[in-house]
Amino acid sequence: MRLFSTEAVSKYHPDKYADQISDAILTECLKQDRQSHCGIETMVKGNTVVLGGEITSKADINYDQIVRRVAKKLGYRADKIINLISEQSPEINRAVLSDEDIGAGDQGIMFGYATRETASRLPYAFDVANRIIAALEDDADNNPDTILKGDAKTQVTIDLDTGEIVTVVVSVCHKEGCDLDEVQHYVLALVGDECVCDDWIINPAGTWTVGGAEADCGLTGRKIVCDQYGGFCRVGGGAFSGKDPSKVDRSASYMAHKIACDLLEKFDLEWCEIQIGYAIGMSQPVSLSIRNDADMELFDYVANTYDLTPAGIIRELDLLHADYETIAEGCHFYNKYNRTGRWK
Repeated sequence: MRLFSTEAVSKYHPDKYADQISDAILTECLKQDRQSHCGIETMVKGNTVVLGGEITSKADINYDQIVRRVAKKLGYRADKIINLISEQSPEINRAVLSDEDIGAGDQGIMFGYATRETASRLPYAFDVANRIIAALEDDADNNPDTILKGDAKTQVTIDLDTGEIVTVVVSVCHKEGCDLDEVQHYVLALVGDECVCDDWIINPAGTWTVGGAEADCGLTGRKIVCDQYGGFCRVGGGAFSGKDPSKVDRSASYMAHKIACDLLEKFDLEWCEIQIGYAIGMSQPVSLSIRNDADMELFDYVANTYDLTPAGIIRELDLLHADYETIAEGCHFYNKYNRTGRWK
């Protein structure tokens, strides 16, 4: 028996709240100025939002308006907004913008992964975790009689030898006046059909009525494993949210996922993992590695088929027109990517 656990969190989680603010600002910058370069960090605690990072853009951004809109969408309040955003370092800006091409916005390693286990091309247990979160979010968003406040987490444990889900943990923030038994039955009725499992553990810490940024500080980029593959494969060290697509932490990870999905179909693979490495200011990657279940040598095929420069990736995935705020609501590869090669 080999037990492996994975997790997912809802868009109401304080870290994802911070991600959405950063990406809402990014989306507006790119909407007004496609040449915007952004690295936006957000911290949320209680009703206070702190913005940091760097932006170089011609866009005229109403930061307070964007922050309060995202907060309202999630049922939160932003009474105090501290803006510490400055312009991007001119040395970094020169490295990224050359006369010939866009250089990588930073050095780093990026991974992409795909598996035939599910239609989402994500590992089965992680797909289950995301489906559970989607069901909870749908109820919190659309059911006027819901007892849920939105903030939620799930942890799904699978036996890697049998492929069976052995334990599912779900923790939900709920309205006052509900006892634990009521919450447990309510949640199980919502998500119990998402997988076959005999061991459901719901709100193991008891009732939970204070959630979101009131209960926990949230930071941009702190859910990089939930944003990607749930721990089933390697991930690069860089976060996604708040970064424009010249930042290969984000764009090359998206491209690596697309390539892994493509190779799965073309070569009838069961799984595939891509690693790409970049140096700041250079447009071509410094490394490329492909692993797969068939041990096929696919380096030449990938290198000759795909443009892995930041400019090529941006064109292929149409990343200057993406709705990054929506993508940041959950796993960036669950229900956000469509098979035409464009980001929703």
